[in-house]
Amino acid sequence: MSQPSLSYRQTSSDTPLLEETIGEVLARTAHAHPDRLALVVRHQQIRWTYKEYVEEIDKLALGLLALGIKPGDRVGIWAPNCAEWCLTQFATARIGAILVCINPAYRLHELEYALNKAQCRALITADAFKSSDYLGMLRQLAPELDSLPEGEKLRSSKLPHLEFVIRMGTALTPGMLNFDTVRVKAAGMDSAQLDAATAKLKADDAINIQFTSGTTGSPKGATLTHRNILNNAVFTGVSMHLTPQDKLCIPVPLYHCFGMVLGTLVCVTHGATAVFPGESFDPLATLETVQAERCTVLHGVPTMFIAELDHPQFDGFDLTSLRTGIMAGAPCPVAVMNKVIERMHMHDVLIAYGQTELSPISHVTEIDDPLDKRVETVGKPGPHLETKIVDENNQLVPINERGEICTRGYSVMSAYWDEPERTAETIDSEGWLHSGDIGIMDEDGYVRVVGRTKDMIIRGGENIYPREVEEFLHTHPAIQDVQVFGIPHEKYGEEVCAWIQLQEGADLDEKLLREFSHEQITHFKIPTKIRFVQEFPMTVTGKAQKFVMREQMEAELERESAMHSQELV
Repeated sequence: MSQPSLSYRQTSSDTPLLEETIGEVLARTAHAHPDRLALVVRHQQIRWTYKEYVEEIDKLALGLLALGIKPGDRVGIWAPNCAEWCLTQFATARIGAILVCINPAYRLHELEYALNKAQCRALITADAFKSSDYLGMLRQLAPELDSLPEGEKLRSSKLPHLEFVIRMGTALTPGMLNFDTVRVKAAGMDSAQLDAATAKLKADDAINIQFTSGTTGSPKGATLTHRNILNNAVFTGVSMHLTPQDKLCIPVPLYHCFGMVLGTLVCVTHGATAVFPGESFDPLATLETVQAERCTVLHGVPTMFIAELDHPQFDGFDLTSLRTGIMAGAPCPVAVMNKVIERMHMHDVLIAYGQTELSPISHVTEIDDPLDKRVETVGKPGPHLETKIVDENNQLVPINERGEICTRGYSVMSAYWDEPERTAETIDSEGWLHSGDIGIMDEDGYVRVVGRTKDMIIRGGENIYPREVEEFLHTHPAIQDVQVFGIPHEKYGEEVCAWIQLQEGADLDEKLLREFSHEQITHFKIPTKIRFVQEFPMTVTGKAQKFVMREQMEAELERESAMHSQELV
């Protein structure tokens, strides 16, 4: 399998894998750095040292034990970025409960599905976020809350497994416990009970369920273990050369692996400081936080970095403290990467690639990689991981040929929660996780991601990878961001469509864009349908939702076709 002419790579490491639990690593870090700043949450005016952080975490962990939450029980968290989220992440890990991350953007149907799918016994929730009335939605799903006697467990017809709703804030809501009230229950508990619970846990125990937003069917619950996410955090920190002197600015959401693994957990494994600018991403708050806290590390998806770079006040901020960070979550245009390096002083910024099912990083560039590798590839497989690129028959393709990216090793999830058939569709009998992403591996093991199998456009028999067209269009000085996807075409099967955001004050129309593209890219790759937009439909993690754009364009084409038919009549 390791023939150099074939697309296979295994990365070894002198650093062994951790065979510990999150609680054990947290305790060790706090013992080594008790007075070092552990958590800064600027919008809540919270600044905790590691000693204070662990004390707050243990209060919640003991409170959950007092409620009767046991190892293996599922505890949901439904909230934007906040200190309570961080406490819940580590308190559940401390007692062995499985944290179920619920998307802050979920509405009634999605919330009901997630809580019932994971069979959550408890839900810790914010009162509201943006336009979402969380408590109102919960009372609509479980009207039994309004008449629940104090001290009794919830018995809901629609949420049959849910026994406790724990709300953040000081206001009182019928049928719900308050976050601080649960922590007060810890006063009647012996800390030895907490230590005893932690001592029984194993590295391979499931500790987290992350719902993936699949393109077909209902969301799947990727189930991750201590071993999965702890080691991913350790090696991500090693790649960034993270030390206890570093401060990591985290504008990405905690409900996703990017925030909770590559953010809070990376900091705990390396004794660094986790800094949160706000409840959700805001470019101005992020820039202000980097300057005020002298952050050395900044994470984000490409759209976040674009928004920061393009902010009208960008030049007024001192970002010279920055040196590194992770850019991941979506393909990064080369032009954006270069701006981040030059204008944000992030000379050691890394590109990372993976997916929730891989805890989440499988590939990452290195600080000392040549610049072309750092801006044009997603790096090589991470330590203790294998990568292969295969054809439709699951056979290795030659070096520099396209195929599906597959990964094997410690970071592969244990399963999709309670879905053995869907698990088997993703992880084969030899332990390889099939990503659905199309990549190319070079002679040195670096991988370029060129698209997704489901994103590929097939126009008249020609395969077109949207990423390639996007990279080209990004070279136009008037274009800020672009999303390319396929839409139906009667003659060719599919045609290329582009949604384009222009730089502020820029002037560009379809005719000028096609003239710019002529003879620079193959004619069938030039978008035939172009829409200039102010913004893209986005997930809360900052990923553009191409399926929403595609649906809108298809509806538009149907309306045009219907109007044309009427005109002919």
